[in-house]
Amino acid sequence: MKPVGWNQPRKRPAHGVIHSSAKPTVVFLTVCTRGRAKWLADDQVHDHVLTAWGSASGWRVGRYVLMPDHVHLFAGWVGGRWTLEQWTRYWKAIFSRIHRNPDHRWQTDHWDTRMKSRNQFEAKWEYVRNNPVRHNLIARAEEWPYSGIVCEFGPW
Repeated sequence: MKPVGWNQPRKRPAHGVIHSSAKPTVVFLTVCTRGRAKWLADDQVHDHVLTAWGSASGWRVGRYVLMPDHVHLFAGWVGGRWTLEQWTRYWKAIFSRIHRNPDHRWQTDHWDTRMKSRNQFEAKWEYVRNNPVRHNLIARAEEWPYSGIVCEFGPW
């Protein structure tokens, strides 16, 4: 007998990333703005997000795309005691202190998926980098000014 609700989509994300010494811990993360307000695709916001990520230790941001109402990023664990959840809360708090706009708020949670292989990572990145194209914001992914690579992860 199958448990009740076994085929229902999750309403809340399941968290808890287990680190392995055999290969890097790389996580795909999606963080949304509160109420899906469209304020992220902005030069000043972009600078403040990068500053916040650079100030938060324990995890490093790799490739990322800021969309108007959410951000996709790949984070790699570089050691320390901070869980992904703690790190995410921390950089969001740093951003809020730097940015100082009370209308620009984050949702309290996030979605994360552990990348298990280089192939999975590259496929997810292809999907993410083309997100602005699918949303009709630009014609080609290379044109989107709110994306980039903070650091590279490897080897796999």
